[in-house]
Amino acid sequence: MRHPARLALWTAVLALLGGLLLAAPAAAGPGAAPGHRNPGPAQTADRTSETPQTADRTGTARPAHPARQEMLRSATAGLFLHWGMFTRPLHTDCRAWERAVTQGGWSADYWVDEARKLRASYIVLATFHSRLGYARPWPSKIPGSCATERDILGELITAARAKGIEVILYMTDDPKWHSEQGFNTLDSAAYSAYKGREIDLTTRPGFGQYSYDLFFEVMAGYPKLSGFWIDNDNEYWEQNRLYEQIREIRPDLTLSNNNEDTAIMDMVSHEQKTGMTPGYDQPSAIWTPMPRLTESCYKVPDTGSWWYDGQDRPVSTGLNVGRYVANAGTSIKSLMNLTAMTNGRFPLRQQQFTDFMEDYLPPIWKSLSGVHGGGYMHGGMQPGAWNDGAYGYLTVDRKKPTRQYIHVTTRPATAAEVRIRDNGHRVRRITDLRTGERIAFDQRDGVLTLKGITAWDPYDTVFAVDTRPGREGLHPARSVKATATSAKEGFPASALSDGDFASFWDSAAQLPVSLTLDLGRVRKARFLALNQREWSPTYNRETFGRAEDSARIKDYRVSLSRDGVTWGEPVRSGVLESARGTRFIDLGDQRARYLKLEIDSTWAKETVPRFHRQLQIDEIRVGHGHPRARSRR
Repeated sequence: MRHPARLALWTAVLALLGGLLLAAPAAAGPGAAPGHRNPGPAQTADRTSETPQTADRTGTARPAHPARQEMLRSATAGLFLHWGMFTRPLHTDCRAWERAVTQGGWSADYWVDEARKLRASYIVLATFHSRLGYARPWPSKIPGSCATERDILGELITAARAKGIEVILYMTDDPKWHSEQGFNTLDSAAYSAYKGREIDLTTRPGFGQYSYDLFFEVMAGYPKLSGFWIDNDNEYWEQNRLYEQIREIRPDLTLSNNNEDTAIMDMVSHEQKTGMTPGYDQPSAIWTPMPRLTESCYKVPDTGSWWYDGQDRPVSTGLNVGRYVANAGTSIKSLMNLTAMTNGRFPLRQQQFTDFMEDYLPPIWKSLSGVHGGGYMHGGMQPGAWNDGAYGYLTVDRKKPTRQYIHVTTRPATAAEVRIRDNGHRVRRITDLRTGERIAFDQRDGVLTLKGITAWDPYDTVFAVDTRPGREGLHPARSVKATATSAKEGFPASALSDGDFASFWDSAAQLPVSLTLDLGRVRKARFLALNQREWSPTYNRETFGRAEDSARIKDYRVSLSRDGVTWGEPVRSGVLESARGTRFIDLGDQRARYLKLEIDSTWAKETVPRFHRQLQIDEIRVGHGHPRARSRR
């Protein structure tokens, strides 16, 4: 709830620091820095952390992140709520809508309890939305659009925090839908009178100024708010250093941005990815690499708008469970959008889904919470396409990295076994997470085979895998010296073998390009394990009119030499699949000091210049052997 004394105190503080609520924000000056706008994935050099690197107990570098990010980093999921004046039945009067909300029995506790069924750690409330009437669910002193007399936002924050959930407020940058319903939802005259000069809220500068003021009002009135979810940047905000002021005044608030990787933001959200195979594999369309905080926001109903349109839309349980698991398996947060009706309740089919998840998640929760996505910077076996049509993901326990979880989200078509590239992890024991039953396995030649599986879950069969510490059969990263025929300034080839996923090599848009790995002396070399930077989707696609494609390796050759001068014919050549996670190039039983990986092409087409020839690789490991193990009889 709001507190008048705190409001007065915050207002004084804001005025002192430059976030003037009553005076013109132009005090920041017309020549203020334009901010950090970056539409899309071009900001690939961002190291994503405001604080220095530290090392974890295994010696691997990891970012020391701001404390405000802890909730998001530990979260698996969030609940997205688009709900406002234009939730059906559409209301044209702010007071009439608020009466319908109250008389319908709206309760903050209902939303919080539904979020808990989904194991959501946070709720994003999207009421100040361009297509929902720009309604503000709080009593505002700033005229300009609908504002409730009831403190809905305050009630939600109080109810959520009482049950361990945080609330994030959605803010839009866009005035263009102000008359979509045949009348103007933005009151320029009232806001102009309030400011003492003419301001047109239907323009981006005018709306930017109005919404800028609202940020400061909310910061002052709601000290327990957790953050802002920004639906794209407004130029006025950037010109007047809005985000920098938020950092100064409320360093506890997280900032998330939709579809843009803006460096000052804590998290990047990716909107409604479709067209993947399998359909739940949203990560394959996402272009933000670890360790950047990343979120996937998507509609739980199969069809319809982000808000309730009067219909009880169908919900595909398998699709949504798959999305939830796929995101957890790639360290991406699932922000699930449910379409609340005017009284706050969900339509029947969405209610049935949350009821289902309430029972479905607990038996496998330890494999989805407190874990990293496996097959990336935190180790783990290889995710993605497996044998006989099987598909799935790996998660790695953050506190106990010798515990991994295999998630089979699409079972093999005919086989009773699953075969997975082991990535050097020696397996000790495998059990069915739900039943505790021991699973027979065999591990050899880099492949782990789970045998005799008969109990398949229709959505996610989960196996707990206990491994030996570390990875076997790999030459130590820092014992290998990497050089390249081309490298972008600041992104040298040495980053390929430094054991640090916070650094990477960039080819400087040069193809063909050659990478040479020096083992120091003649040694065994059986395979290469590559982690390419996950900054592009895995296939050609379009997002909001923006062409995207995979920047990963396509055609390659590998040659060997004992002296770095004489090179024989390539021992391996081919096409590397465009997929996320660690990829392997098997060489057979070889001995050499030097290995040359020649990359002739990448997957991105010339018609997609943002990704064409833009190769980036985090790490390359050279393998000399494979762990071997089998279950005890």
